[in-house]
Amino acid sequence: MIAYIILIVVVAVLLIGVGATMFLRPRGMHGVRRSRNGALDMTGSMPAVKDDDTATGGGTATATATAPPAQRPAEPPATARPTLENSPPLAGRMVRLRARLARSQSGFGNALLGLLSRDRLDDDTWDEIEEVLITADVGVTPARQMVSDLRTKVKVEGTRTPDDVREMLREELLAQVETSASRALRTQRHEGRPAVILMVGVNGTGKTTTCGKLARALVGDGETVVLGAADTFRAAAADQLQTWGERVGAQVVRSDKDQADPASVAFDAVSVGIEQEADVVLIDTAGRLHTKNDLMDELGKVKRVVEKRTTVDEVLLVLDATTGQNGLRQARVFAEVVDVSGIVLTKLDGTAKGGIVIAVQRELGVPVKLVGLGEGPDDLAPFDPVAFVDAILGG
Repeated sequence: MIAYIILIVVVAVLLIGVGATMFLRPRGMHGVRRSRNGALDMTGSMPAVKDDDTATGGGTATATATAPPAQRPAEPPATARPTLENSPPLAGRMVRLRARLARSQSGFGNALLGLLSRDRLDDDTWDEIEEVLITADVGVTPARQMVSDLRTKVKVEGTRTPDDVREMLREELLAQVETSASRALRTQRHEGRPAVILMVGVNGTGKTTTCGKLARALVGDGETVVLGAADTFRAAAADQLQTWGERVGAQVVRSDKDQADPASVAFDAVSVGIEQEADVVLIDTAGRLHTKNDLMDELGKVKRVVEKRTTVDEVLLVLDATTGQNGLRQARVFAEVVDVSGIVLTKLDGTAKGGIVIAVQRELGVPVKLVGLGEGPDDLAPFDPVAFVDAILGG
């Protein structure tokens, strides 16, 4: 009897121990093992979770979350090619833009007219007239010549009505602005080859922009144009010229190497122009004056290399009209190296004084052929002396 009681007690203790173990075991840890030191072993497998289980749906999140499908990187938006633009021809632009020029030059003309209209023209008045001319960038020598001519006319003609004064001053300004040299641009094919124009000048004068504007104007005149990006020392110059070419439909020849040989690019541009039977090849050259000797040697080299294929028809020197006498010093440097055939004055509609036209022509002995009268793409115009003088006088 005692043995039965002992057996029942043992069985009861065993049952209580097993039940307590099952009751205290953590839930949801199936498959998790403990190491010998009692730490949890997470190397065991976890129960799988159905694909439609979500964090908010009451399901258990899987330990090996499925990676989302790889997404293809978004392709950059295609760059739209510039739409070809129509440009008005060069002829007649100066007359159309005369009002804009008059707004910036009328102060110069009005000052002269006011002084010459005084009842009495004494030495002090003539000194004032000379000063106005000099401050208008005419230059000392031309200013003195104009004053001498005007004094002679006043003595000979005697009476001076406002109309007489205006006409007298107009004739004198025209005499100073006019030149026997032709202002025509040589842009016609000859001997089965395109005309070649070199654009030279220091950086910052608007040289590359002028090159693009001239290409646009020539295309407007019905010419086919090839642009040569020979300003290889300034990466932005080639990009800028490329944009102009795409806008007007002109092919651009450029190097894919940084600081490539400018003469080589110019040679390639001329070769392309000859092969494609283009009418004009415009070559934009470098213009960094901080290495003046190297720059001048480079320009000379460009011209010599181009002449191995064909003649250079024009060398246009681009000057910033607002720089006044400093622009004249630049002109002298360039004229010593390349045979400048014409001047392009940019920014003539701003704070520039009209007298720079007289000064630069007298200094170099070459004519002003083109003027920039604004920032617009069609604000480049052939220089017209009559329209220019009339603008100065506000007529």
